[in-house]
Amino acid sequence: MAALNNQLEFHDHLPLIEEKLGGNGLIGELCKGFQLLMDVDKGVITFDSLKNNSSVLGLQDLSDDDLLSMLREGDYDGDGVLNQMEFCVLMFRLSPDLMEQSEVLLEEALEHELLKNSRQ
Repeated sequence: MAALNNQLEFHDHLPLIEEKLGGNGLIGELCKGFQLLMDVDKGVITFDSLKNNSSVLGLQDLSDDDLLSMLREGDYDGDGVLNQMEFCVLMFRLSPDLMEQSEVLLEEALEHELLKNSRQ
């Protein structure tokens, strides 16, 4: 994402990541992105953690209203924060090319989570 004349220009790199790393690799990278943005103590992305870490994504020039809009866009359960699943779903929704492939990738992600949970 880059700021251009006070508008955001979104560069969709997720299809390239998926092509290079596969579905599980993409999910792993999304999880790493979530870890960069989350509030370590709460385990979710809060407004404050997004604001404090927005420069990691090149979003340091966004207004508080823009950041709140980003949170609201992905906040499916209405708790005002993004958990890891909400974050991943939001990233998929923001990627037009991945939306076409999302069913297959979602199945891979769910299998990955089931395997991970069965090992615990």
